[in-house]
Formats: sequence, structure tokens, C-alpha cells
Amino acid sequence: MNGPATRRKLLLAACVLPGVLWLGSVNEADAHQQQAALTRVLFNGRNGNVEVMHRFLVHDAEHAVRQLLDPEADIIASAPAREQFAQYVIERFFLLGLEGNTLPLAYVGQEIDGNFLWVYQEMPIPVQLNGLSIIHNALRDLWPDQNNLVNIERDGMVQTLNFTGTVEWQSVTFE
Repeated sequence: MNGPATRRKLLLAACVLPGVLWLGSVNEADAHQQQAALTRVLFNGRNGNVEVMHRFLVHDAEHAVRQLLDPEADIIASAPAREQFAQYVIERFFLLGLEGNTLPLAYVGQEIDGNFLWVYQEMPIPVQLNGLSIIHNALRDLWPDQNNLVNIERDGMVQTLNFTGTVEWQSVTFE
């Protein structure tokens, strides 16, 4: 059993084992947030509303709630912790008309779906709206590398805004 096949197996084990041991040593304190969120702004012609759907990883939301509000928070088991996170999000996300007027979004609710925490907002579609300015600072005050992607869907067209770095607000226009 001391032939070339055995030596190859030992060499492979020697190369792979340190990586396996390293992966096994990662604990929650070493884990980091994905630092990415997705928001969908949908102009829903069927119900006449602008629907806003924010999607965050539960892991990121829990770290945020623990850092901001309660070090013992459990976002999965605690509806109040989820509501606190939702309130935090809606205080950092704004839709504005191109003239700078704030468009009043109503809070609809939140839910956990698998690994994601969703936060929902809506408002009636404004009659004359030629574009939007958007501010999306959720989690960006905690983590400078946070990336908030926003997809705006209207009349079959999708426009995407990416909030990274020091970008505070961005705009889209509609034809």
C-alpha cells in the first residue's frame, strides 16, 4: 500500500485538510454580512399603486437590529424586532418627485420568507409623475460597503439604481 496511488492520496489530503479545518473553524463572530439588499419599486396598473418591496437577508437584518437596538434581539422569533427593523428601513428610504416633493409611502408590513426579511410600502400612483428621485440609506449608516440595488418597474420597462459608497440619492425619468 505504499505505492504511487497511496502517495497521491496522502498528498491530496495534505493539501485539502488545512482548507477543511479552516472552513470548520468559522464561527458566527467571524461571519460577515453580505451587505447587499434589493428593493423593487413596481408601478402596478391593476391596483393603481406604487408598491415598494425591500428584501434583506435575515442575517444582515438581525446584525443591524442587534447593533442598533438590542444586542439580544432575535429577528426570526420576535415580531417586535422585525417591526423595529422595518421602521428603521422606512425611515431611510424615500421616493421624491423630480421637483423634490416627498411622495408619501404607507407602511404595509413585513415578513420573513426563507432567508429573507421583506418590508413592504405603497402609495397611489401619482397622476403626473415624469420621474423619481430615490434615497435608500438602509444599512449604509452601519456598513460603508452596503450595496442597495433598486429596480423601478413601470410600463414594462425596468430601470436600476445602485446605491453604494457615498451615493445619497439618484433619479430616473419616465417617457
